[in-house]
Amino acid sequence: MSGAASELAQKGWAHFGHDAGVAAWAGAARAAALERMQDPAHREAWLQCGGTWFVGVDTLPNDAAGAVAWSGPLTGTAYGEARALYGDLPLHAGQVSVVYPGYPKPREGEGQAAFRYRLSRDAAHVDGLLAVGESRARMLKERHAYILGLPLTDVSAGASPLVVWEGSHHIMRAAFAAAFEGTPPENWGEVDLTEIYKAARREVFSRCARIELPGRPGEATLVHRLALHGVAPWATGAGAPAEGRMIAYFRPEFPDGGPEWLTAP
Repeated sequence: MSGAASELAQKGWAHFGHDAGVAAWAGAARAAALERMQDPAHREAWLQCGGTWFVGVDTLPNDAAGAVAWSGPLTGTAYGEARALYGDLPLHAGQVSVVYPGYPKPREGEGQAAFRYRLSRDAAHVDGLLAVGESRARMLKERHAYILGLPLTDVSAGASPLVVWEGSHHIMRAAFAAAFEGTPPENWGEVDLTEIYKAARREVFSRCARIELPGRPGEATLVHRLALHGVAPWATGAGAPAEGRMIAYFRPEFPDGGPEWLTAP
C-alpha cells in the first residue's frame, strides 16, 4: 500500500500537492464549467443558499476518462491512487461546487434546525445517503467508491474549504455494518439508516478532529466515501476571484449491488 493509500485508510483523506498536468486540466475544466454555468437551466436548478452556493451536480461536461474541452483525460497521482484502490471506474459528469462570499444563507425549504446545522457543523454528511419520502428517511441510494476533489480557482484558505472529520470513516463503517447485518447487499438501499446515522454523526463530532482542507488548482484531495465531510462557512476577509471558490468533484459508483461500499478499503 502506498503512503497516500495508507493515509487515506487511516485518516479518511489524503492531500496531493501541485501537479502540472492536473493544473492544466483544472484550467480547461474551469473554462468549461463557467460556460456551462451560464445555462439558465443549470442556474435555476443549482444556485442555492440565497445565491451563495452553486451546487453544480453534473455540471462539468467531461467524458468517462475525465477529459473536458481541450484538456485530455484526467491524470495525476490522486486519481491514480483512486484507480489503484477501487478499479478503473468510469467518471460521471463532475459536480462543480461553487461558493461565494456570504455562504451560507438558508437554502430554500431549509428549516431553522437544518440551517443551524449548516452553520455550526458545515452541513456534515456522508455522500450517497439520500432523504427519501415524506419522512425524509436516510437510505443508501448511491454507492460511491471515493470522492476526488480538484480545485479550479485560486482562493485564500478561508474561502469555504472542504471539511473532513478525521477518522470518521471508521465510526461510520462500524455503524452501517451493524445496520445492514443480516440484509443482503442488494437490499441495503431499502434499510432506514436515519437514527443510526444521526447517532454515528454525534459520535464523530465528539471523537474526531475537524480538518479544513483548502486547495489550489493543480492540487487534489482524495476523501474516503464513508468519511463525514462538509463545507465551511465563508470566513471574514477570505479572498477569491469573481467566479468564487470552485471545486470539481468526482464520485464514481461501484457497479451492481455488491458489498464493496462497506468492504472495500
